[in-house]
Amino acid sequence: MKYSLPLLFLLLTTSIFSQSITTIPIETRDFALVLQTDQAERLGTVYFGKKLSNAGEYAGIFLQERHVDGNAGIYHSAYTPSGSWNLMEPALSITHADGHVSTELKYVSHRSEKLGEGIALTTVLLRDPVYATEVTLFYKTYARENTFEQWTTIKNGEKQAVTLEKYASANLFFTANDYWLRHYHGVWAHEMKPETTRLPFGIHTLDSKLGARANLFQPPTFILSFDEAASENSGKVLLANLGWSGNFKIDFEKDSYNGLRVIAGINPAASAYQLDAGKEFKTPSLIYTYSENGIGEASRNMHRWARNHRLMDGNGSRMTLLNNWEATYFDFDENKIVGLFAGAKKLGVDMFLLDDGWFANKYPRNGDAAGLGDWQENRKKLPSGIGYLVREATKAGIKFGIWVEPEMVNPKSELYEQHLDWVIREPQRPEHYFRNQLVLDLSNPEVQDHVFGVLDNIFTKNPEVAYVKWDCNAVIYNAFSPYLERKKLPQTQLYVDYVKGLYSVLDRLRAKYPKVPMMLCSGGGGRVDYEALRYFTEFWLSDDTDPLERVFIQWEYSYFYPMIASCNHITDWSKVGIKYRTDVAMMGKMGYDIVVDHLTPDELAFSQQAVKNYNSISDVVWHGDCYRLSDPWERPYASVLLVDAKKERAVSFNYVITNRFEFSYSTAPIKLEGLDPAKKYRVREINTYPGAPSTIDEKAEYSGQFLMNVGINPDMSLKRMSVILEINEVK
Repeated sequence: MKYSLPLLFLLLTTSIFSQSITTIPIETRDFALVLQTDQAERLGTVYFGKKLSNAGEYAGIFLQERHVDGNAGIYHSAYTPSGSWNLMEPALSITHADGHVSTELKYVSHRSEKLGEGIALTTVLLRDPVYATEVTLFYKTYARENTFEQWTTIKNGEKQAVTLEKYASANLFFTANDYWLRHYHGVWAHEMKPETTRLPFGIHTLDSKLGARANLFQPPTFILSFDEAASENSGKVLLANLGWSGNFKIDFEKDSYNGLRVIAGINPAASAYQLDAGKEFKTPSLIYTYSENGIGEASRNMHRWARNHRLMDGNGSRMTLLNNWEATYFDFDENKIVGLFAGAKKLGVDMFLLDDGWFANKYPRNGDAAGLGDWQENRKKLPSGIGYLVREATKAGIKFGIWVEPEMVNPKSELYEQHLDWVIREPQRPEHYFRNQLVLDLSNPEVQDHVFGVLDNIFTKNPEVAYVKWDCNAVIYNAFSPYLERKKLPQTQLYVDYVKGLYSVLDRLRAKYPKVPMMLCSGGGGRVDYEALRYFTEFWLSDDTDPLERVFIQWEYSYFYPMIASCNHITDWSKVGIKYRTDVAMMGKMGYDIVVDHLTPDELAFSQQAVKNYNSISDVVWHGDCYRLSDPWERPYASVLLVDAKKERAVSFNYVITNRFEFSYSTAPIKLEGLDPAKKYRVREINTYPGAPSTIDEKAEYSGQFLMNVGINPDMSLKRMSVILEINEVK
């Protein structure tokens, strides 16, 4: 048989390729990430997208690539080293024991194993042919949720220590015609302000250098769209979160051939890390999910993954609480606190949470400038101790929780006076405070013992304490560790070892107290990621509890975190009525921060019924699939729908977000999603205010097809600024 010259070349190339090239498909239910070696044994990413039905075809992907210069052929490196052949931003940079900075990585081997139903782990070993450096890439896949979790280990096989200058968690590579990045900025009480950027050639960076409370200005989350800016229900989109509670850096580098490299991990700024001979460094995980049907589907993937595999007790339940912070601030005693218990019981909530101000004696905690670090009950405020409050709460028929901020210290405290060497501070410079406090040095095992002891002491003395609110209000200034200096370790390890120390404390805490619910609080959303949420059942989104602002904050967080994790409290921050405040708080894990006795009779009656309503719909809110129906950034109202797994029940939250007279929030029905088109449903309004009957016809029956193609009008207006609809299957 005769072949044309082009076909003969293709056959010969394919033959050589099949003998020397290794192809590694990493698949979820619908999608695949494919790694492949070249003839020099360098590993690259050659494909990311829909899974091919014939896995053998992955091996031919390389034949479709055409580059006109040698270095461009390795832009797609699966983990890019520096100082050798690479001309792009590296994922790994090492100063070797001999002072050289050149690193090369060659493929050695790989293996895949099944870890459970729908869960698999692929590991790929790379090695430097000159230096004894080994890098292992880990790809954990969750097939049902179309979600990937990726991290890296770096092992020093040299006879002396090396310095890791940069050590990314993941080095992804994509090809598309265009790239759009949705990312976030903010400050205290103005969290999660979105920006959408069309990525230019060069590098766009998201990062934090705050040390603690690292998300204050920017979170380690992003949404990346391919070809065009994705919408809720259309477009190719990757949604991601870096599981690291400290300084991070995420680079988006668009190369000269329109490929995109995403390099994510710990921020290398001021964080060079000494890796001793024979030791291994494990990076945090980058968690990402992919969809070709828009942001909504990707978001639901991430929510399911979080509930099933990461968030503590993600498929469990949550308690509704009454917090005293905005009711009393620091001005209280035990009689005032006990007096609030009756209100909690009257309201119908599960628990009372005692917030800041209950501790310290030499320097009483009567404001935020003193006492932090001295975790003994204040004898004037609480002469009978925490135990008395727990017992009184039990008598009142509610549980008792408590606030702590164990990582921090006020200079005006006994802890500061007695253990100055436990404090992160530069001894040669003036101290600089954030919220009148400094950060304790969690790289120090003694400090780790102290922080663990704060919680352990509370639980040991008061085992009935049912909840912890863990706060973190300061960033790290003047980063210097007396402990690292004593150990003759580089100060550049502090930012990393601080977070490792925090996780060590939380590991110990969860080993001893595995089921106590804990809120992750950081002056609002200053610390939330999917590594911290291994240990916490929920997080505090923002100190801004104005519901008009909260609609936007909750909307943006809902892309990344399920409703069961989102703490929303009803407070007196806003002048809008208690119905609107309550309806907004219900879109997540609801709580109260009010004085119940200050409510009018109608407000009390409404709130009592609201707690009952919330209890009746909470399972759908916490565990249902989330559909964002109307974007408040684009319209004068927001609409969000939660649908249970069996498509039998749904809850629709609808909020007017302007006080301007508009027709656009009342004239058209809102199309629902996620229902069964063949089922019949009834729609009823819940949380109506006394004297304000619903305008929704509760007797009407609709097919799921009708509700999804025509919709339902919640009849919003300036007189009906928030409407909650419960949708139930007719059986």
